[in-house]
Amino acid sequence: MNKPLDSLSAPTRRSLLVGATVVGGALLVGCSIPDALSAGSKFKPGAFGPFLKLAADGTVTVVSKHIEFGQGNHAGLAAIVAEELDADWSKVVVEQAPANAKLYGTPMMFGMQGTGGSSAINSSWTLLRNAGAAARAMLVEAAAKTWGVPAAEIMVSNGIVSHASGKQSGFGPLVAEAAKITPPQAPKLKDPKTFALVGTDLVRRKDSAVKSNGTALYTQDVVLPEMLTAMVAHAPRFGATVKSFDDAAARKVPGVVAVHKIPTGVAVVAQSTWAAKQGRDALKVEWDETKAEKRSSAQMLTAFKNLASGKTPAPEKNGWAAFESKGDAAKAAAGSGALDIAYDFPYLAHATMEPMNCVAMVGKGPPRLVFGSQFPTLDQINTAKIATVLPGSVEIETLFAGGSFGRRANFASDYVSECVHIAKKVGGGRPVKLVWTREDDMRAGYFRPMVHHTVRVTTDAEGYPATWRHRIVSQSIMKGSPAGTPKLDDSAIEGTKGSPYLKATPVVDAQLLIADTGVPVLWWRSVGATHTAYVMEHTIDQLAKRAGKDPVAYRRALYQKAGAKRHIAVLDLAAEKAGWASPAQAGWTRGVAVHESFGSVVAQVAEVKMENGQPKVGRVVTAIDCGTAISPDQIAAQMEGGTCYGLSAAMYGAITLTDGVVDQGNFDTYRVLRNSEAPTVETHILPSTNPPTGVGEPGTPVIGPAVANAILALTGKPTLSQPFVKA
Repeated sequence: MNKPLDSLSAPTRRSLLVGATVVGGALLVGCSIPDALSAGSKFKPGAFGPFLKLAADGTVTVVSKHIEFGQGNHAGLAAIVAEELDADWSKVVVEQAPANAKLYGTPMMFGMQGTGGSSAINSSWTLLRNAGAAARAMLVEAAAKTWGVPAAEIMVSNGIVSHASGKQSGFGPLVAEAAKITPPQAPKLKDPKTFALVGTDLVRRKDSAVKSNGTALYTQDVVLPEMLTAMVAHAPRFGATVKSFDDAAARKVPGVVAVHKIPTGVAVVAQSTWAAKQGRDALKVEWDETKAEKRSSAQMLTAFKNLASGKTPAPEKNGWAAFESKGDAAKAAAGSGALDIAYDFPYLAHATMEPMNCVAMVGKGPPRLVFGSQFPTLDQINTAKIATVLPGSVEIETLFAGGSFGRRANFASDYVSECVHIAKKVGGGRPVKLVWTREDDMRAGYFRPMVHHTVRVTTDAEGYPATWRHRIVSQSIMKGSPAGTPKLDDSAIEGTKGSPYLKATPVVDAQLLIADTGVPVLWWRSVGATHTAYVMEHTIDQLAKRAGKDPVAYRRALYQKAGAKRHIAVLDLAAEKAGWASPAQAGWTRGVAVHESFGSVVAQVAEVKMENGQPKVGRVVTAIDCGTAISPDQIAAQMEGGTCYGLSAAMYGAITLTDGVVDQGNFDTYRVLRNSEAPTVETHILPSTNPPTGVGEPGTPVIGPAVANAILALTGKPTLSQPFVKA
């Protein structure tokens, strides 16, 4: 997903504060945002702070403010603490933090608690180092008092506190005394050169065993006394509402308990998932489609193209907005011999392995939610509005989740709000589990926006860009935010705005137009980079081909002009490891792409051949500069997963609509990459002592253009739309 809110055109601090705190008739005046969002919470941290618990048996528990939904961040977060604490890694466990913005909010998310934008590690780096170092200092002081020796003479290593006199102890016996000591506000941190855990292959996932043996708890596994299960009948077209419904047949289904109208449809509540589904299937619902989106996706794309070409005038309000402007803009549109190209990108489903679900209890004590919450603060706010309570009083137990890619975090908390509405109608605090099927999420969920780009580039005598005119037409994923839809949505232009290619071009005229449709859209793994990386990188290869230059050398020259040293470093590393200077195997060719997102720079070289008119990807060599590498093994895993996710979308991904109705429903019609199609991914990490940057998403956007560039080298023809393989 997952773009952090600070780098989007985010709601203002004031709008967030007011929107969050006018709840249940209570207006909290003069509070900070974290205080306001946590109003009503009774949670208190322990003696070692909100991120760490030390037990008498020597167990070290790292409290993670970020959800684990497959990305493996718990291991990295725990390693940061364990490194500064000098803990025994085998005795370190991870516990999910409760929902509490005051304790677990992130500055880049306006003080709200959430996981997104590949920010879990980098937003926790300093926090967790300080937490580990403070606890270490407390243990040392406790040992010094207990043994009657100077604290400066005490050593800590691998969970053992020791003194030259021979006295030593594990953490456990010192915990009670250490808990009495006031944590230091500015503990001394290690010199990274002395790290013994961070950056080594010792840092492996802590959740592998429970996820392998089936004991890991997901929302679908939750069973509570007297729990009911609900499913919702959603409108077939976005924007439609319930006009009337007949639930007579549904109520006759054995196990069906109740049928309720809620804002998003009609909910069937039953004693089992199967009964709820049968009851829903038996419903007769008449929909009011007065405000429904009835266009096909092809019609919407045509509308985008007409806006980009000027055939359809831009609206007077919220029209074209410049995001890069340099030199004489008229020159960017003029001149002969320009490269004129247009790119189309379809809607994409998040296609998480676990569809949306939630368990809610409302009506007896504080509202309580149990599920994989990606953005607890938003879920608290939306629940509080429905239940008319203070946000902080909403208790959330966050479980593992089977993927998200951005889907589990949206301004409306869509599926969470549905569950809370249903639980409120059931009442009495009785647990209600809402279950969405795969088809529900494919047809009634949120998608990566449809996007259209047009690019016109003229070149100088050496074949390098002289002028660059760029137009992007996209929906805004910020629609529905407390501040409204921005005219310049940064999530639609990231990867184009600030590109080293534009920095190296003398004249630039780049603009964005937000075009609205009735289709709900959301951040999707790597957000704007899903399309901007493709456009920039595939355009550069076409320019290199026109200039008769090697694509790697062409990029290196542009990076040198732009002063993009990190880009040069990963480009050179990937090219070296891929053997770019040597011919590829017979029948295969190579394509290269480089992109910066979420603070990291990734270069990939993909080896591709054509089989039956379709690209087959064999080996992918990846180089990444992600600052300090906490867990090299997990970084490699993220590059592998991100590459396959991005390749899947580039090859096959497309959500289409016919007369406003989504055509796809499951993996039989929404094709994803098969195991047999997954390439071999090699990952090479550029050494760095800089703070860590993101790795969850940066591997996703690079593979598409790398493959397209290989196809260009093979066939001489550009690939100007996705997916590569049409349904």
